[in-house]
Amino acid sequence: MLTTIAVLLLISSALCSGSEVYVGEVNGMIDPVVSQYVSGVINQAENANATAVVLVIDTPGGLDKSMRSIIKTVLASRVPVVGYVYPRGARAASAGSFILLATQIAAMSPGTNLGAAHPVRMSLTGETTVENKITQDAAAYMRAIAQLNGRNVSLAESFVLKSKSITEKEALKDGVINVVAGNIGELLNKINGKTVKLESGNVTLETSHANIVRVPMSTSENFLHSISNPNIAYLLFIAGIFGIIFELSSPGAIFPGVVGVICLLIALWSFQTISINYAGLILILFGIFLFLLEIKINSFGLLSIGGVISL
Repeated sequence: MLTTIAVLLLISSALCSGSEVYVGEVNGMIDPVVSQYVSGVINQAENANATAVVLVIDTPGGLDKSMRSIIKTVLASRVPVVGYVYPRGARAASAGSFILLATQIAAMSPGTNLGAAHPVRMSLTGETTVENKITQDAAAYMRAIAQLNGRNVSLAESFVLKSKSITEKEALKDGVINVVAGNIGELLNKINGKTVKLESGNVTLETSHANIVRVPMSTSENFLHSISNPNIAYLLFIAGIFGIIFELSSPGAIFPGVVGVICLLIALWSFQTISINYAGLILILFGIFLFLLEIKINSFGLLSIGGVISL
């Protein structure tokens, strides 16, 4: 009797171990915050020895550097990563299509689409197409990702070269994705038993009875993600330039200069001209400088306020 109970406990323990699926969301523009967030989700899943990570994707695209950072993280993951375009009406456009195809299992919900991945550059006058060598580089990157996961290479390449976009039914039929599922529960049932190839070797997914662990963005990540929107970033950049110009033309105004520097640093970080580590370090040093300056200059507290905001 005791032996039977012990065996049952061991079986129960084996079934429960590694039975968690971590779920993260890639919503809105692909930016440094999203890249850092995805890395955090995958890292948590690896530390918990999770069965898989599901990245729920709904994005119009974003920055190339952030996209490539996410893809490197996905490809190096010790846990299988499932890309899932969801809910109905969602899309994995531009950078989102690269990320979806880089995941070991690519899935879409009914009523979704992917593609339209021709590179563009942002300017003050809007988006413009880029020169041929950048397009060819992006096309080669897409081919490499598609080949790595055994997907339709020529169709994937057309997302870049021809800005082609397709529905979930077309993607499944033409071998671009693996699964069409209406929700995460259905997705986990459909991918159960599939074998995926990781850098460390082949892994068979056991997801049908897995517990779902959702990992949302933190409050600070949500805030930084919001201000990383290109439209807001350009407004911050312009505000920063004008603030500094006003300070130089009217020395002693203080407030425009302080606000200008802060806005400019945030904008440069949003454009990925400087990393978040450097931006944070500069803001901290700038805040300390303002506090020290407050001792020498009577600014009626404006410098101290600027220092607090910087820190």
